Amino acid sequence: MASISSGSLTRVLYSYPCKAKIPKPLYSLLFKKSPVVGVASMSYDKELAAAKKAASLAARLCQKVQKALLQSDVQSKSDKSPVTVADYGSQAIVSFVLEREFPSDSESFSLVAEEDSGDLRKEDAQETLERITKLVNDTLSSDETYSVSPLSANDVLAAIDSGKSEGGSHGRHWVLDPIDGTKGFVRGDQYAIALALLDEGKVVLGVLACPNLPLSSIGSHDQHSSQYKVGCLFSAKVGAGTDMQSLDGSPPIKVHVSAIEDPEEASFFESFEAAHSMHDLSSSIAKKLGVKAPPVRIDSQAKYGALSRGDGAIYLRFPHKGYREKIWDHAAGYIVVTEAGGVVADAAGNALDFSRGRYLDLDTGIIVTNLKLMPSLLKAVTESLNEKASSSS
Repeated sequence: MASISSGSLTRVLYSYPCKAKIPKPLYSLLFKKSPVVGVASMSYDKELAAAKKAASLAARLCQKVQKALLQSDVQSKSDKSPVTVADYGSQAIVSFVLEREFPSDSESFSLVAEEDSGDLRKEDAQETLERITKLVNDTLSSDETYSVSPLSANDVLAAIDSGKSEGGSHGRHWVLDPIDGTKGFVRGDQYAIALALLDEGKVVLGVLACPNLPLSSIGSHDQHSSQYKVGCLFSAKVGAGTDMQSLDGSPPIKVHVSAIEDPEEASFFESFEAAHSMHDLSSSIAKKLGVKAPPVRIDSQAKYGALSRGDGAIYLRFPHKGYREKIWDHAAGYIVVTEAGGVVADAAGNALDFSRGRYLDLDTGIIVTNLKLMPSLLKAVTESLNEKASSSS
């Protein structure tokens, strides 16, 4: 296995010897003229600017915490995944910025987000809550955009709980993962602040703040080189392509997914944590494709960002049985890749549907690549899934 951190990123090659017919579900995915019917003509300029501002401020808070991670900063949720003060602080920051930028939408403001304040309201969490409140206030004051009195602990709890919306197919809903890749964050590796906007059930914009992702292409610089810089902000809105810039505010540049047509020249990503994706299934697919080297494993939606600029060509995610994908784990990454010319589908070749609430109901897993590689990749995925089903029956 080849792992990726902010200082260790590796490429892999594989080959696939034959062409594949495009499965029927994939025709509509590849050739549909517009993925966002009825909203493509809207600009969303103000919303995208606000999303970039919110994600960048949240990233600033997260960077501060990661640099001096204390044992007490790591909490434990009921589902046993790690939660840090940065998770809560990031969500509070994003909620605050969005509500401040769109005060006229206060009645209809909807945020679908990962965290809630339940654990922070317990008596033994007061010290943690105080630390989160200080981090939020310090981050807001350092930016000087918002002239407000310091937020109280109750203000922070309320901001966190603004993320309890259920989403759906009507109206507008912001979708947030305050730290995607919390385990990577705790290890000091890759993570992302992932923020998207749904309009009538369709993803119309997305932002990925990836504080530890190199600005240059994966593997192009040694981590000790003076040219090695990290901190990327990816942003995309429907019909306008995908931009990348540094988190410190460099001018944005347009990015595009890899144009590779020959699978031998492609690179391959999957989730770092074995608990997040069935690595054995990915290995089976890799074998069918003739992979020569192990997959590159990286935490979080930083994978979507790397793919959007052509660092890699394929991303596979196959959660274990019983796991339901949440919309905040993919919404921002989805539009960042699709606006950069890529394709994101479930294992049957169907487009992802973000209109059904907080969860994605999909077939088995998620596969991401470019238009040219998708047919052959989907064929290998289908064959591997069929073989897995046969062997377990």
